[in-house]
Parts: sequence; structure tokens; C-alpha cells
Amino acid sequence: MTRPAQTEAEHRARREAATARLRAETGIDEAMIDALVEGFYARVRDDALIGPIFAARVEDWGAHLHQMKLFWSSVALSTGVYQGRPMPKHLPLPIDARHFDRWLELFRDTARELCPPVAAAHVIARAERIAASLELGVASSNGVILGPGERYVAPARPWSPA
Repeated sequence: MTRPAQTEAEHRARREAATARLRAETGIDEAMIDALVEGFYARVRDDALIGPIFAARVEDWGAHLHQMKLFWSSVALSTGVYQGRPMPKHLPLPIDARHFDRWLELFRDTARELCPPVAAAHVIARAERIAASLELGVASSNGVILGPGERYVAPARPWSPA
């Protein structure tokens, strides 16, 4: 079913107004998003805990960073330029609360270093919601239903000689 042209135009106008308001309130623009994504993923690649997870899956860092810039533009500014589905990409990963905590630590540090305080607070709040949502999804896909305040820690794999 196709929406009438007027509805599409109204939707586009509302999105553009929301984006303009967020830019004005936070000072976030594409240059800041570029710096944030580049800086954050430079830290990720060097990180002992989460770096290997990315290294095992990201074959083309240029393409990945491009997608992440679109993602953060959509998340931070409501631009709607990212059309992907992050949850299915994260479900099969060998990650749990420890990985999300490290991801958030690196993200917070990067945002506070590279963004003015209002912008940093804005993107950090969104990153925290994203991490919580992904952690719930990963837990659920592993047969664990988390209650309020619970975190997902993957069961330890039994040791066996190589």
C-alpha cells in the first residue's frame, strides 16, 4: 500500500524539522559524526576484548565505517539515512554484557573527547539504549530472558585440550 504524496511530503517535512532541531540543540553535524565514528572504531580495532570480534567479521573497514556514519546520523539526528537492521547482525556474535560494557566505555570516552558536552551526552544516551536493546536481543537469542536490571553473561564454554 502506497501512502499519498502529501503524506510522504509531510513525513519528509517532519523529519527535516526534527533533524534541524537536533542539529541546533546539540551542535552535531556530519563532520562531528565522521570524527566520532572514525575515532571510536580506531579504539575498537585496538581493543583486546572487542577488537578481535570486529576483526573476525569486518572485511572492508571503509564500507563498515560508511554504514556506521549513516547509522549514527540516523540515531543522533533522525535523518533516516540508515536503512539497515542491526539486531540480526549482532545475534550470532559471541558477545555478552562484558562486551557491551567495553563498547560503551570506548564510545563514552571517544564522545567526551571529540564532542562538546551537549553533543556527547546526546550520543551517549542513545548508545546506552542501543547497547541495552542489543544485549536483550542477544540474551533472548541464546534462550535467556532477562528480568529488570539483569545482565546477560554467556555461559562459560567447557575447556578441552586443543
